Formats: sequence, structure tokens, C-alpha cells
Amino acid sequence: MKFLLLTRHNAAETAVPPMTEWDPADAEAHLAALRAINTQLTESGELLTMQALADPASARVVSGIDAGVPIVTDGPYPESTELFAGYQLVDVVDEDRAVEIAAQVAAAPGPGGKPINNRIEVRAVMFTWA
Repeated sequence: MKFLLLTRHNAAETAVPPMTEWDPADAEAHLAALRAINTQLTESGELLTMQALADPASARVVSGIDAGVPIVTDGPYPESTELFAGYQLVDVVDEDRAVEIAAQVAAAPGPGGKPINNRIEVRAVMFTWA
């Protein structure tokens, strides 16, 4: 079964600032922990892909087409401090395994080595387009 694990970061919820504000050693420790998780998932054949996402300030929202031209606005600019930080697409035996992986990612260390406890949204992939 395929699941998309969406990593959400909410600085207000976690009391952890964006990674761009961390001590470089803390950022490297966080990334090393995620690399270790992804290496294990690659070796087990469960990781299909993963990506870290850029800051939402560089994002654009496309909401359709008007007179043949895409309707594009800057954003998103959420009211809260929540943002999508990245994702992993995994192919696992069941939802329990997807949740187990999400828990490992959520517990990756942040500033001072303390787990961030980011919220990870676990979404089953309904079907894959050919």
C-alpha cells in the first residue's frame, strides 16, 4: 500500500523556529537523522521518493485559467505559522507501518537535540495514474 507522509511544521505548536533560524549543528543533526531514516527505508524497498520543500514565501498558488492565462497568486500565506516542510512517498505492507515511519520522522531532533514532534499527515494513495 502506498502512503504519502506530509510533514507539517507549526512553530507555534512545537515552539521550534524554522530551520533557517537554527544553529547549523542542530540543522545538520536533524538532516542526518532524516537521512538515516530514508536510508533504512530505501534499503528495505519502502521509500519511493522524498523531498524537502522550500519556504512558502517562494510558492505560487494556481487557481485556474482566465482567458487562456493561468491565474497565479503569491502564497500560500497561512494565518498560522504552519507550513508543509516536505514529504515521503512510501510503499508499505499496511497503514500501521506508515504510521510507524511517520512517528520516526516526527521525532527527528531539533534545536538542542530535542525531538521536534512535527505533525505528519499520513494519507493513503487512492490510485496511481499510468
